[in-house]
Amino acid sequence: MEEESLQIRVFEEIPSAEEFASQIEPKNVPAVFNGCIKNWKAFAKWNPSNGGLDYLQERVGSSLVEAMLSKSAPVFNGDIRSHERVLLPFSTFVGYCKELFQNKDDGHDVKQEKHKLAASETEERLLQFADAPQQIYLAQVPIMNTEKEESVQLEILREDIQKPACLKSRAPASVNLWMNNAQTRSSTHYDPHHNLLCVVTGRKRVVLWPPSASPYLYPMPIYGEASNHSAIGVENFDPSIYPRAQHAMEYSQEVVLHAGDALFIPEGWFHQVDSDCVTIAVNFWWRSIIMSDMLDHMDAYYLRRILKRLTDNEMSRIPFERLNDSPSLKDVFSPNTMLRSTSDTVGKKVTNFISQLNDEEAGDRGRNVDGNYCSKGLKGINLKQSIMLHELDPSALKSLHELINIVHDHVNNADPSQPVASTSATDSAGEEKGEAKAIVKENIYHFEDDPVASILWTLEPLTLRTIFLTMAHSFPRTMEALILHLLSPLGAEVLTRKFDEIDQLTVKEDRNKFYQIFYGVFNDQFAAMNVLLTGKESFTLQAFKNVLDQYLGIKFDGPIPSPLYFPLGKARLL
Repeated sequence: MEEESLQIRVFEEIPSAEEFASQIEPKNVPAVFNGCIKNWKAFAKWNPSNGGLDYLQERVGSSLVEAMLSKSAPVFNGDIRSHERVLLPFSTFVGYCKELFQNKDDGHDVKQEKHKLAASETEERLLQFADAPQQIYLAQVPIMNTEKEESVQLEILREDIQKPACLKSRAPASVNLWMNNAQTRSSTHYDPHHNLLCVVTGRKRVVLWPPSASPYLYPMPIYGEASNHSAIGVENFDPSIYPRAQHAMEYSQEVVLHAGDALFIPEGWFHQVDSDCVTIAVNFWWRSIIMSDMLDHMDAYYLRRILKRLTDNEMSRIPFERLNDSPSLKDVFSPNTMLRSTSDTVGKKVTNFISQLNDEEAGDRGRNVDGNYCSKGLKGINLKQSIMLHELDPSALKSLHELINIVHDHVNNADPSQPVASTSATDSAGEEKGEAKAIVKENIYHFEDDPVASILWTLEPLTLRTIFLTMAHSFPRTMEALILHLLSPLGAEVLTRKFDEIDQLTVKEDRNKFYQIFYGVFNDQFAAMNVLLTGKESFTLQAFKNVLDQYLGIKFDGPIPSPLYFPLGKARLL
């Protein structure tokens, strides 16, 4: 269910124009106004139970109106490929309604009735459909249209309706009639204008979704003719093709409108409308203030700002999208969970393992493998750098062990036959010696696929800083391998976020010292920065692709930033 700020409000008293303009419309949240149009002449005159169909037939006569004809009835899809528009005498359609209304009162099955139509060209076209009357819907027949006055077909009905008091200060772009004989359902769609839907007679059930629920409704491609429609039926879809749709109803709200009620549907809100037999409604469309105030020369800027904001939101969602039905990652990888699972035996094994690696890397430094590191990385730095293993708390010690273990397992399992792109000057020598190469995880965006990112994510910022300082002092080559070869796009995004959190918790002097130690580990500091930036950009690009797919219905297969690769061999690591 949507958050409270998006809950639909129901008003028993019709709001004034001032209240509607200041408190309802600007919030862009639907609202129901009970009894809003009971003062209309149409409310009294159009009721089928009181001879309303005879009144309409006499009033409009045989004037031609444009009807929607669909083979998918009772569902009427907005996609022009699924229906066609045909001209039909209004009196003929009212005749269908009368027959259905009479059969309904007599208890007959309307679908079994045979309809004999006059031999006009239009009606002969309708006879090609076995149940033509049930497949016809007077949808959006203009009563008034300020932009296309020549398209107005039912202007004679204007005197039976009036603009509701709440819209007194608004200038409708169009007023339309919606009339069905059999039960109908509109496909899920949104409108590009604000909408006040007024039920004159009958009943409508409306299910609504906010624009933010677009990803779950699979909107049609933005370049298509039906771009404001959903590609799915929310109650009938293939979850293997539309997996997100399984959550669509969680974001929906439902209202039932009876004769005399009105519903404000803000622009962009998806809605699906079910109408009872012989339901008649009138709607008012008007342009929102936001769209009216948008200047054409600013469109490109607003487009970039909106895409950037949606992309930023998507970046926060991507890592967890496969964990909806799983325990929280924070619970699975939290320090408390790690602490509980670290028995004395496990703790001793971790300490022994790290001590062994510590001796190995210390030996390498004695052989001057890390000579540059000592002079460039730690010399003259007063920040506590020699953090001993026994100073780490159990959860930090376990995380350190897991990171080291992942790196060494990766090195031991590396496939020498795999090609690795690189700009490192040492690559050619490594390849000649047949050293093992590391394959960067360039397409990982979810925590459950990425143990490194999972560990980094669950660590508190200052705990992570302590672990990196420990690695910089005791396991510099392992740390270098971790960053250059095992950091996926998700890992790069997580690490840069953690760095931001560290920056918020530390003073400038300590921040500078930490980064000097961190980047001092690498023979090429710019390579480390490039890996982080390229990985972060790759992660952002995936979020952008998701936004195009989820909100615009566009599958984008554009280029992905290429990470900077380096050869990884045991000689450099240990």
